Amino acid sequence: MTSLVSLFSTRPSSLRFGKESFKTRNATVHTAYDPGHPPPHPGPLWTRFVCLSDTHSETFQVPPGDVLLHSGDLSKLGTYDQSKITIDWLRSLPHPVKIIIAGNHDLPLHESWYEAQYHVFHRTKEIPSRIRKLVDNEGNGIVYLQDQQHTFQAKDGGREWSVYGSPWQPWFHGWAFNYTPEEAQARVSLIPEVDILLTHGPPSTILDTTLSNQHVGCPELLAHLSKMQKPPLIHCFGHIHEAHGAIVHVWDVNDQATEPNQSATEDRSNLGAKQPSETIMVNAANQPIGYKAFSNGVRIPCGGPGFQPVIIDVLDSAQR
Repeated sequence: MTSLVSLFSTRPSSLRFGKESFKTRNATVHTAYDPGHPPPHPGPLWTRFVCLSDTHSETFQVPPGDVLLHSGDLSKLGTYDQSKITIDWLRSLPHPVKIIIAGNHDLPLHESWYEAQYHVFHRTKEIPSRIRKLVDNEGNGIVYLQDQQHTFQAKDGGREWSVYGSPWQPWFHGWAFNYTPEEAQARVSLIPEVDILLTHGPPSTILDTTLSNQHVGCPELLAHLSKMQKPPLIHCFGHIHEAHGAIVHVWDVNDQATEPNQSATEDRSNLGAKQPSETIMVNAANQPIGYKAFSNGVRIPCGGPGFQPVIIDVLDSAQR
């Protein structure tokens, strides 16, 4: 397999990476940085999460960290060969903990749907069980979650973190893992209170704006999270590529959602002692799309400027 460094070094030299980061009470979030010299790890009292999504069988340089999160669309159309490219790439990365979910492009992983719809996307039917065995295999050193909860330690003797993974999103032209508005509440109600939430689709009005300026995230998902006594510290998703980024979403003291307009550059680390819950919301989509896929006439590669993996450094003592 070609080294990740050589893969990245072949990309256009005219592309430039900026530096963007912000702080919360318990974390520092980096959304833009030099991929060859990412921000240094803050030390043993912290856990570094590196967030990916919508890589679609593309590979690129990923900063090291303690935990790698991937929020779905591992492949282009879910074939075995396409999925294997991603799994082999993820296996090669140095992160001690790797947790992934599927997305609407990972077609055969939604087995019941695929049995009825495979002919719309594939000339030859794939074998879903073979692809599930590829991605959901302890020998990979990767944890695959499909409507499942998992706990882990990022380092020996360290904090135990909880995570839940859901591949679903609101109906999107009849692709895999879609639900209708009538099905939404039952689907999202399965999500428990955890430290880290992975979904493929975003909650409504949070990093969900399309190129046509429409909010396409799930209202029921936002409502469900707003009712939690302890919302997640991190919610990582993708699906809407053009809305890549990260914000702090502040829940009010009555656990009702506030407007998601917290500035990504505002430092919230010095607020008063009695503070509402915060969730770091991350749209980690890495595949550029639309006009945002070009910079000065140069095509931005997957994981390039504006679509880099998001780094989140969280204090191990952070509480939801």
